[in-house]
Amino acid sequence: MNALQRIELEELQGMELTEETKERFKIVDLDQLNWAFRKIAALNEQKQERKALADAEIDRIMTWLQEEEKPIDNSISFFEGLIKLYHMQQLEKDPKAKTLKTPYGKSKSTTSKPAPEQSDKDKLLAYVKGAELTEFIKEEVKWGDLKKTLNIVEIDGQKVIVSADGQ
Repeated sequence: MNALQRIELEELQGMELTEETKERFKIVDLDQLNWAFRKIAALNEQKQERKALADAEIDRIMTWLQEEEKPIDNSISFFEGLIKLYHMQQLEKDPKAKTLKTPYGKSKSTTSKPAPEQSDKDKLLAYVKGAELTEFIKEEVKWGDLKKTLNIVEIDGQKVIVSADGQ
């Protein structure tokens, strides 16, 4: 904050914006308009300084929190690994033991079948077209681009959509 802005804020100290004082202030000429803009600029600068201070403190606290959470997260990972290992042993004994429950949590075992992955879209599209599997092809209008080329005009008292080429 520069010295001029500090002076602007000092003028505002001790003033409360009550209903009575709000009624007293009225801008009636260019000098008063300029005065109001100076006050706003000084207040915005003060607001930015406070926000910068708060952001710095938030960053410092978040860094502290991350450091404090590291050993806790490591411990959680350790115990989750133990639980997973125990659950795998139980599944070997009884394949139906998909979920193990205790009052403090549960361990679920899920299985998923292998799924194919799409590697080359162009080759896949060529294959689907060649095999006449057209029900798997999705055709879509690029509405956002088309909308930019359309105009709405009034013809015989009705609004009509007209394309760029007049259709």
